[in-house]
Amino acid sequence: MDSLIIFARHPELGRVKTRLAAGIGAEAALAVYRTLLDHTRAVLAPLPVQKTVWLVGENGPEAARDWAGFEQQPQPAGDLGEKMQAAFTHDFARPAATAVIIGTDCPGLTTEHLREAFAALQTHDLVLGPAVDGGYYLLGMRRLYPELFANKPWSTATVRAETLADAARLGLRVHLLPALQDIDTVDDLRAWQQQPASALGPALPVV
Repeated sequence: MDSLIIFARHPELGRVKTRLAAGIGAEAALAVYRTLLDHTRAVLAPLPVQKTVWLVGENGPEAARDWAGFEQQPQPAGDLGEKMQAAFTHDFARPAATAVIIGTDCPGLTTEHLREAFAALQTHDLVLGPAVDGGYYLLGMRRLYPELFANKPWSTATVRAETLADAARLGLRVHLLPALQDIDTVDDLRAWQQQPASALGPALPVV
């Protein structure tokens, strides 16, 4: 069984895209996040894999409706690395043959990127989708490597480099996907709008 892990937040005013909201306002940032959630679900729909969404925020009827067909779990306590390690541990205990994790911040993500990730895990130990800010928008593996989640400065420009350095020390075969733009700030939104791919992606406000 192949497994897909999605980290997401309930779309609540003032609780999502706070850095983006600092530039465009909380209501506009919430609208952007709802659009990104819709885009992510559409990209995932064709994939015949186990899908689990790990959510931040209050569960309720809206979450059940929005994520119908997905297993739902509350995100555990801890930093991002601890949360991701817990999600991978959960899925490899099923057991899953491969597991891939994504967020919901990437308007350039396509179904083909995900298909490429799962295909690459047939011949590689690790798949990583680089984000242009120095992080990553996707991580996939065939078994858990706790070293990849420890002692990382999350949400900084060095996360991807440090993760790849860990992979090299472990002797892992790594497949890199195309670099994509996450949307966390107004500058990210502007950079996305300037890319040709934005014409084919979800409709986000021009700033």
